[in-house]
Amino acid sequence: MNSDKNNNQPLVEVFGFPIDNQSERAIRYRENKLCPFNNIVSNCTKNSIEYPLGVCSLNHKDKSVIICPIRFREDWKIVSDAAAFIFDKNTAWTHVGEVRLKDKFGKSAGNIDYVLVSYDEKGRVLDFGSLEVQAVYISGNLTGPFTAYLENPTPDFTWTQAFKYPKPDYLSSSRKRLIPQIIAKGSILKQWNKKQAVALQTAFFNTLPPLPEVEIEESDFAFFLYDIVPVMGEKRLELQLSKTVYTKFAIALEQIAKFEAGSISEFTQLLQKKLDVKRSGASDIDNLENIVVE
Repeated sequence: MNSDKNNNQPLVEVFGFPIDNQSERAIRYRENKLCPFNNIVSNCTKNSIEYPLGVCSLNHKDKSVIICPIRFREDWKIVSDAAAFIFDKNTAWTHVGEVRLKDKFGKSAGNIDYVLVSYDEKGRVLDFGSLEVQAVYISGNLTGPFTAYLENPTPDFTWTQAFKYPKPDYLSSSRKRLIPQIIAKGSILKQWNKKQAVALQTAFFNTLPPLPEVEIEESDFAFFLYDIVPVMGEKRLELQLSKTVYTKFAIALEQIAKFEAGSISEFTQLLQKKLDVKRSGASDIDNLENIVVE
């Protein structure tokens, strides 16, 4: 891909192919709204079945950021990589998707993206582990450039409108999705002594707190870090494993779920201000301030 062109607009891959790929296959996928990454159906279904928002990856600071979890399914690398961590070599295994997990009281803790299952010669379950996949949420307007590109899918497509320019929202991706998943589903799986794997893009992982690493033999929790890289001689990007971070569930949970403390003196000053107002006779309603709705 031409990075100079890429810097002038936010789209990297649309319906599976870089926007400067004008091959017959890429055109066919765009015209028919197809997905080449093992979606549950042949078509892209992102956000809508009839009018899918077929953007697989976004350009941000000259980096290709995966924004669709289906993009991680290329060649099922994530599943075979996780299986090599969860099971011993030569184990017979397969995977099943979207498995409901319930707690002791029958309340749902959410669906596990993929459960990897080992089985014996009679097809009986021997062991299992989990694989969660987390793409990156975005903020801003992605529909605008996507619609404009489909109206005129040229390799020279540009989009320089600054209003709500789309960009990755790593903070929301971790706090609203990744962390709750690890706390709810991960805690149950840990109590069952089952190994857990999480597939992320490297740039997303780098926004998380540093995690102490352990040897693979000691690990019960691993992060598989992927990136999409250009294929030499082709206008195509390929999912590649960049690094595996082996750690322990307790360590990962403690570090990732921990919010770094701000200034205690500022908080104390705020308390003093509110106390002074309250002592003056004002009600709690009058004492509300700095309310931020996210």
